[in-house]
Amino acid sequence: MGRDSRSVDSVDTFPKLLLENARKFSARPAVREKDLGIWQSWSWSEMKDEIAAMAAGLKSFGFERGDSLAIVGDNRPQLYWAMTAAQALGGKPVPMYQDAVAEEMQYVLEHAEVKYAIVEDQEQTDKLLEVMDRCPFLKEIIHKDERGMRHYDQPFVRSLADLMDAGRKFLSENPGWFEAEAAKGSGADIAIMLYTSGTTGRAKGVMLSFDNLIKTARNGVEWDNLNERDEVLAYLPMAWVGDNIFSYSQSYVAGFCVSCPESADTVMTDLKEIGPTYFFAPPRIFETILTQVAIRMEDASWLNRALYKFFMAHADRIGPDLLDGKSVGIIDRLIYALGEVLIYGPLKNELGFSRFRLAYTAGEAIGPDIFDFYRGIGVNIKQLYGSTEASVFICMQKDGDVKPDTVGPPATDVELKIADNGEVLFKSPGVFVAYYKNDEATRETKTEDGWVMTGDAGFMDADGHLKIIDRAKDVGKLKSGTMFAPKYIENKLKFFPYVTEAVAFGHDRDYAAAFINIDLEAVGNWAERRGLAYSGYTDLAMRSEVYDLIADCVDQVNKDLSEDEMLAGSQIQRFLILHKLLDADDGELTRTRKVRRNTIAERYGELIEALYSGVDVCPVEATVTFEDGRTGTIKADVKIREAAVFDPATRQAAE
Repeated sequence: MGRDSRSVDSVDTFPKLLLENARKFSARPAVREKDLGIWQSWSWSEMKDEIAAMAAGLKSFGFERGDSLAIVGDNRPQLYWAMTAAQALGGKPVPMYQDAVAEEMQYVLEHAEVKYAIVEDQEQTDKLLEVMDRCPFLKEIIHKDERGMRHYDQPFVRSLADLMDAGRKFLSENPGWFEAEAAKGSGADIAIMLYTSGTTGRAKGVMLSFDNLIKTARNGVEWDNLNERDEVLAYLPMAWVGDNIFSYSQSYVAGFCVSCPESADTVMTDLKEIGPTYFFAPPRIFETILTQVAIRMEDASWLNRALYKFFMAHADRIGPDLLDGKSVGIIDRLIYALGEVLIYGPLKNELGFSRFRLAYTAGEAIGPDIFDFYRGIGVNIKQLYGSTEASVFICMQKDGDVKPDTVGPPATDVELKIADNGEVLFKSPGVFVAYYKNDEATRETKTEDGWVMTGDAGFMDADGHLKIIDRAKDVGKLKSGTMFAPKYIENKLKFFPYVTEAVAFGHDRDYAAAFINIDLEAVGNWAERRGLAYSGYTDLAMRSEVYDLIADCVDQVNKDLSEDEMLAGSQIQRFLILHKLLDADDGELTRTRKVRRNTIAERYGELIEALYSGVDVCPVEATVTFEDGRTGTIKADVKIREAAVFDPATRQAAE
């Protein structure tokens, strides 16, 4: 059942869409949550009643139009409902990263002038209480889970159950109130405030309007023919703009169901149980899944390994063409059909991918081999390019026109242009309103006529697809004048399952060099199968056998770079394996796992200089933050290894 032709423009806010969906899709599931191993569902009609009670409860607690509501926790139906409830009251929801430490939360709470917070549990309550004396606007903390909260006697710490009871009482005394409140909003109003990851400084509050989100979501729904029968799994941070589009905005526009996993640890199990039709994951998740498949196949019987190798080679050759509807010979089709029965189908079922009709990845480049693996087994994975300031969609790949090395053509109603310095600029219905309380940053990012500077360098290929090279500010040159694109090199390194993170150096240097973090699971499994004992990450990372393994990866990257006329001179000449994993808790990565280059340069300056000084070993001592908040010290002698460098003219001979 599709949407009727009733004026779409008049249904211009999420509270209005909620009321429409409650009428139109009344009994259809709107949201599910797995709790204690059991899936619980709410229909659109039931969800409307819950959100109305929550909005009325906030009203009873003193929430006023224009107030900001912080939302902190894992993906939970009640936290998504809190966004709509605040929007119905003319407020601004401000989702926050649930794994952020208290000091990070303090900045957002203070900057966004948050008065009310709805949090998931005791852990998040404690974080807010820790900084509450430094957050002058915050006056109410409302917790969803009551476990561990019995002895919290502060009058401003209240339960969500109490808020809902107050809301239902208010609604019984004021029938029709929620519908009247929802009608007051308009598309131009601020719908949400999302904070950027802050790779180069303080995070900025991006104000997005209902028009930004709903028009962009609707264009995406039409682009991919989504409808109320689709389903998604909501497992990525609610503070991230992608989750706001995929798990919230598009759900309201198309009417499909959103499922919330029990916990971060059960995502893959819950994915298999739900079998969503629409899925988003950053490249790292697709890479991790493939690494786990490879590890399991190495432990399989020789017959299963042989069958897997044969049919996967066939899928790599035939699968993408079948997916794109291209002509494939009858023999190849028959072999592929047999592979579907023996290998591809069981593999997709095991991963929870059986019902996928659409999957997207974005954020970083995904390796061509990884991309082709999934498309080869029949998973319609595509790439998109977006940003918070665009309400996500800037470029999207079309079915049947998918290329592994581009992010596709401009999305619907998006205009692109490339500046003289190679920076990508765009216009779209999703262009953000402004940065909150930061007019200067708004002017630096958005021109008066609506063009937004992405900060990314790229170019359009002959087919009208955008290819992103790197962050424009990070593109530099070696002393020789050769272009140096660190993110491009780092992504190539991260295509290998043994590499989890990489940081490249080279601007104004004689040659390119790199830090590498190994993937503890993948390299650990590799080591165990070879009988190599190790006591932990640092011990494993320092082993010469592991350096040999990573050297093979670096050499392959250099071979690939040698084929690129512009980048052949930026091959990695020296590298080291870091003695610790780069960590967001240590300030080295953002909460969305982007490298903070300035922090790396300051913290590891001695190691960077060692890469260029000719030494083979550099002793280091580092402070690390453990999961429980404790800190400790790691000491290690970090080895530095030379890499093979290939001349384009002699590459074949070198191979």
